[in-house]
Amino acid sequence: MPRTKRLSRIHRELISEKMMLVRTCLLAVILASVVNAALGAGLRRSDVPAGTEGPAIQVLVWYPCADTPKQIVLGPFSLPAVANCPLNAHELPLIVISHGRAGSFLAHHDTAEALAENGFIVAALNHPGDTAEDLSQTNDLSVWIERPKEVRRVIDFLIHTSAFAATIDSNRIGFFGFSRGGYTGLALLGGDADWVIGTTFCQEHPLYQLCRRVLSNDVPAEPLAHDPRIKAAALADPPAPFFSSRSLASINVPVQLWASEFGGDGVVLQDVSAVHQKLGSQQDYRIVPNAGHFAFFAPCTAELSAQASEICADAAGFDRPAFHKQLDASIVDFFRTTLSRSAK
Repeated sequence: MPRTKRLSRIHRELISEKMMLVRTCLLAVILASVVNAALGAGLRRSDVPAGTEGPAIQVLVWYPCADTPKQIVLGPFSLPAVANCPLNAHELPLIVISHGRAGSFLAHHDTAEALAENGFIVAALNHPGDTAEDLSQTNDLSVWIERPKEVRRVIDFLIHTSAFAATIDSNRIGFFGFSRGGYTGLALLGGDADWVIGTTFCQEHPLYQLCRRVLSNDVPAEPLAHDPRIKAAALADPPAPFFSSRSLASINVPVQLWASEFGGDGVVLQDVSAVHQKLGSQQDYRIVPNAGHFAFFAPCTAELSAQASEICADAAGFDRPAFHKQLDASIVDFFRTTLSRSAK
């Protein structure tokens, strides 16, 4: 065969192979888009039973679902999800969500939905005695001590006993906490309470019920509960009056730390900036301009706005739904990176 014809044939074969490769790549992209478009959020209760370690804990679990979500109305909340959707997956990462003072396991449902739609199992708990329906321990120091223990109990139950146990990759566990839930995360990551530092805080806030115990030195001797299974954490506006630089120095996992510009509910930007300065871990620190403390709470329905205006009202010009699209996408990207199989 003449050399020119042989080169021409080789050239045609190379072009054919490149076209086939392009078509294969395009097909892969299309298939991935179809799979992602089909993912919604399943929703199921998975409560931790009462035991020797503490009372029962109410838990809502979101997880990937191939069915089309519908609006589920739970009190003043409206959630796009599929109740009790069948789950056919294995080795999925787990994210635990801890709400703020007197909050609810529904407070960050949009973040839970976004994570579930992107392949995570998400468990949000109601902290006993510190919810909108049960305020019995909200102002007591016991809440600050028990919260980390409760999260640890939830993780134990989910990975060992629950219906999700076979589905969770116990080597890829993350945490998201808002406000007092952010404090809970700092404790779980290794932060120990420095009650002497707390004394200074309580001298400025003597009316806080928890401060009565701190000022009288009626504080526990044992350290706060930690959980080394948590490999990454996103924390929003955490109050940290009981954490010194030394008490946070042992934290060595990735942290995405969020702060509102205006603060609220006892949290100010200066306090969150102090946490940023004290953390020795790898951090992604973000300050949200024109945002108040409750900007991290899910966008409110009209019913919830009427019932709890202090939680749902924002500063003039602040668009909470638009912000939450950015917030949720950032949290998904953070956990996708830090909890990837290569990061284990």
